[in-house]
Amino acid sequence: MSAPNPSEPTEKLNNPLKRFDLDGHDLPPSPAPSSPRNGRLRYALATELVYTESKDQYGSSSVPIYQSATFKQSSASGGQQEYDYTRSGNPTRTHLERHVAKIMNASRALAVSSGMGALDVITRLLRPGDEVITGDDLYGGSHRLLTYLAANQDIVVHHVDTTAVEAVQARVSEKTAMVLLETPTNPLIKIVDIPSIARLVHEANSKALVVVDNTMLSPMLANPLDMGADIVYESGTKYLSGHHDIMAGVMACNDASVGDRLFFVINSTGCGLSPNDSFLLMRGIKTLAIRMEKQQASAQAIAEFLESKGFRVRFPGLKSHPQYDLHWSMARGAGAVLSFETGDPTVSERIVEAARLWAISVSFGCVNSLISMPCQMSHASIDAKTRRERNMPEDIIRLCVGIEDVNDLIEDLSRALVQAGAVTVTLDGFHAAGAAKELGETPLTVG
Repeated sequence: MSAPNPSEPTEKLNNPLKRFDLDGHDLPPSPAPSSPRNGRLRYALATELVYTESKDQYGSSSVPIYQSATFKQSSASGGQQEYDYTRSGNPTRTHLERHVAKIMNASRALAVSSGMGALDVITRLLRPGDEVITGDDLYGGSHRLLTYLAANQDIVVHHVDTTAVEAVQARVSEKTAMVLLETPTNPLIKIVDIPSIARLVHEANSKALVVVDNTMLSPMLANPLDMGADIVYESGTKYLSGHHDIMAGVMACNDASVGDRLFFVINSTGCGLSPNDSFLLMRGIKTLAIRMEKQQASAQAIAEFLESKGFRVRFPGLKSHPQYDLHWSMARGAGAVLSFETGDPTVSERIVEAARLWAISVSFGCVNSLISMPCQMSHASIDAKTRRERNMPEDIIRLCVGIEDVNDLIEDLSRALVQAGAVTVTLDGFHAAGAAKELGETPLTVG
């Protein structure tokens, strides 16, 4: 074994986790904790979303795409360089993960190939016999995965109304391994008290993990780790990317042992995000603030428009929302997803199909506005009987507001409502047909 080279940095000799390249660049090896947390963001979040620290040898202002599956090693024994195989780590993905950890107020973040891929990695922490507590208004894909685990992996899943803290408390036991939360829920837009649930779960069972899907709000509007969650994850396909041109998932935590366990699964299964998609997601994150500000402002105007016409609208930006105060105690904004009910699934179908600017599509978070009927699309994997038991209206329409001109969006929605016969036209404007029927009026159908 050769003697230490006195010209090498002392830190390299003392810390085997440190790796320096030929130019002296000091980036964390992979696997390694991403973006060590200093306890606070240096700048406002809108600035931090754009600002990145890079040690690229050529001074690139945008992180390079290291489109390489393997990396050359300096010795026959291997493992001497920072990276060896992209499945285990890639400079482009590391750059993204460090940035995500920063904006999520986490000590470590990991990026994988989809939001459901992130949840799959997280649920692999479970063991046969473990119990999971989750909501009764849950994204259809999450419900499908949990149903599979219950049927094939001996995982016990309890669906409860997570908006009722006491309902969660009644289910927590020594067998509880995970509590999976969404807020706002999708598509009923119910609000979950993350701080209270996290506190009671940890008091009842210190080993239980509180996991929060923060896709609906993004790090721009909420940071569940600051509320007591152990793991937060998001579909990067949605607001983080913003353009629906990639699929990605991110997860973050502050417990080093939890981060190591998550990385082990990613490295073992090879589901880490590709270099090119990591680059695109990094690019999308930089415009998150301006997109979200525009989208939620438009969503507020559209929600107020629909409510003024007599529809039941579900949106945390409306003071009529029963959990308005709770939401604003945890979040910095209302988001840009809302839902409303017409009272008739057939009428709802006609509205969705009559829209022009609103594309019929699952998902949300895109710069384009989307419209859908969740019970027939994103939540169709939940059977009709279960949907009835969970009070999910078959007529509910979900709107995912984009960045188009809000007046154009409202005008297009108005035309679709009239064409579908969902509203009645009167001298003082038009109103929801359900309210008109009570007055003995006849809905006006156009076209």
